[in-house]
Amino acid sequence: MNQVNRPVYLRLRDEICAAILDGHYPEGAMLPSVRAYAAQQGANPLTVAKAYQQFQDEGLVTVQRGIGMFVAPGAVKALRDREREVFVREEWPEIAKRMQRLGLSLRDVTEKA
Repeated sequence: MNQVNRPVYLRLRDEICAAILDGHYPEGAMLPSVRAYAAQQGANPLTVAKAYQQFQDEGLVTVQRGIGMFVAPGAVKALRDREREVFVREEWPEIAKRMQRLGLSLRDVTEKA
C-alpha cells in the first residue's frame, strides 16, 4: 500500500518503529507521551494512542502507570525481524522488478552506494 494512502496511525507507527530501530528510543527508553508526540507530529492524540496501543498489544512497549511507556526488552530484535520479513516479502519483489527493467545488478547498486 502506498504510504500516502495508509491510515495516519500506521504511518505514525512506522515512524516510531524507525526511531526505535535507529536507536533514538533504545530498549528501556521512555517514549514521548501521547500528547507530546501528537503535538510534535500535528496529529490527533487518539490517533497516536492507537499507534502506541499496537506496540503495547505486541509486547514491544511496557506501560508504567503514571510514569509512561517504555521500549520493552527484545523490542529491537522483534521489530528488526518483522521489518526484514516485510521488506523481503513486500518491498524487495518490486525493487527487483525495477532493477531488472533498468538492467541493474546488485553489483551495480552496491558499487554506487
